Amino acid sequence: MSETFEVGLLGHGTVGSAFAELLDARAPQIETTTGLRPRLSGVLTRSRGNFDEILAASDLIVEVMGGVDPAREYVLRALNAGKHVVTANKQLLALHGEELWAAAREQGVQLRFEAAVGGIVPIIRVLSETLAAAHIDRVTGIVNGTTNFILSEMARTGESFGSALAEAQRLGYAEADPTADVGGADAAAKMAILARLAFDTPVTLDQVVYEGIEQITPDDLEYARELDLSLKLIGTAARIGSGIAVRVHPAFLYSGHPLASVNGPFNAVTIEAPAITEITLSGPGAGGPQTASAVLGDVISAMIPPASTPETSQRLEIVTDLESGFYLHLAVDDEPGVLAQVAAALGSHGVSVKSLQQKGMGDQARLVMVLHRGPERRFFAAIDEIAALPFMRTRPRAIRVIEEEFGV
Repeated sequence: MSETFEVGLLGHGTVGSAFAELLDARAPQIETTTGLRPRLSGVLTRSRGNFDEILAASDLIVEVMGGVDPAREYVLRALNAGKHVVTANKQLLALHGEELWAAAREQGVQLRFEAAVGGIVPIIRVLSETLAAAHIDRVTGIVNGTTNFILSEMARTGESFGSALAEAQRLGYAEADPTADVGGADAAAKMAILARLAFDTPVTLDQVVYEGIEQITPDDLEYARELDLSLKLIGTAARIGSGIAVRVHPAFLYSGHPLASVNGPFNAVTIEAPAITEITLSGPGAGGPQTASAVLGDVISAMIPPASTPETSQRLEIVTDLESGFYLHLAVDDEPGVLAQVAAALGSHGVSVKSLQQKGMGDQARLVMVLHRGPERRFFAAIDEIAALPFMRTRPRAIRVIEEEFGV
């Protein structure tokens, strides 16, 4: 008979319970592949289990409890005790990843985390193994299924952000408290992890500039259709000179971009490098069974250990002064001279207009523009000047436009 491989499970919510069921169902096939039969050695929740007992009885710890504390303590103790660890905790890695990877290397054990980014999309494995020797220029991703579903619903139905969020919650794509998702923090944590792997440099969550989608309106999606654009919450990690920039923000995409057609609760990540040009990976980004499947894949990998995540070999500057194109929505009073003053404000900061639409009359008058790519600092200075003009009814609403297209 094969030996058993004992797996301690920390957390038994949506992902944890799905993982427990999947581990039991797939144990015979895993035994055939690895020669070891995995089984749960214990489960820890707020009301059940003892961590010390589970740790002592386990060969590997799966952490799907979420949050930073006490997850960090448990993961560190497991690694220092010589146990492999698999985690789906993107916040933990984005804040304390270097400490945890160092502990894993020191003890010669695995810390695997495919499920922390992209659900079932195998982006971690591709960056850390398949493309480990590639000189990556940019990683661009839709890495939060909740926000992608909300924006897709708003585009499909014309409903408000609040209505689309309620539908996401009803279907289980959004948490009861969706703040981390819709505010961009969840995607920011994932992009910190991807940037660390892509560019071989430490990146923490506080170095990622991020925005959410709470201010997106049905008007924005309507104009997107008219301009043949799609609106997504985009995470980007890119080389800028001798440094890197890591950001999350809403952005319009032209139809030729590989992420433009990714809709619903799906995730997708595009990797660009001279040796490969561009590849895109996509798949379900939310849901217990999908995440549990990625966790189990990491467990199997740890049962046949490859090399651990190596220490970074360089420290690149984080760049924040970037260039971008913009969509600009202005709610204005319907009076003479408005367009001339707006154009003067943009021109004084070196911002040029690519296209312009005038919408509505009276208290419904709006100017909608797409602006040519240029330094963001100039654009935001122009926005501040425009916001102070007496005919502005609300603060200008701006969304970045990603101009790159592939295969067109």
